[in-house]
Amino acid sequence: MIKLPEVITEEEFKKVIDKVKNHKHKLAFFLGFYEAMRVSEVAKLRPEHINKSTKLLLIKQGKGGKDRNIPIAPEVMAGLKHLPVGNDTAKDHGIRALQLAWNKASFKALGNKMNFHSLRHSSITHYLTAKKWSSLEVQRIAGHSKVAITEIYAHVRPEHLIKRMWE
Repeated sequence: MIKLPEVITEEEFKKVIDKVKNHKHKLAFFLGFYEAMRVSEVAKLRPEHINKSTKLLLIKQGKGGKDRNIPIAPEVMAGLKHLPVGNDTAKDHGIRALQLAWNKASFKALGNKMNFHSLRHSSITHYLTAKKWSSLEVQRIAGHSKVAITEIYAHVRPEHLIKRMWE
């Protein structure tokens, strides 16, 4: 059985963000949570990949070497001036530095060292459960080839089930 990373709510995410001072790290975390981007995609994102007039963000060479366009979340738009967040001179484009920054920030705010990929899981869960987007819409944002993969990422929290049960 696959062990999936834990997820956080938008409120918990905001608690972490409140502790982050570095604008580039803050943007990286916003991209992970609101755009469901992988850390490698975040690190390689450049200003020329942003089209503010169409509100689209181009992810170049995502997983599987595929490009995809996704809408820019309103929460992300203002922070895009801090691109790039990655480091072209680092062998890994600064991926490890972003992972460590998230690990440290999540521990500081929530008392739990979390993996950067948990932002992606949290994002997918957020859009499916809190925002009530369809699996197909979330599949497109996540860049999954099959909707079944998107549904694996979806975590249903017990609190959500209780709320639904008592609606």
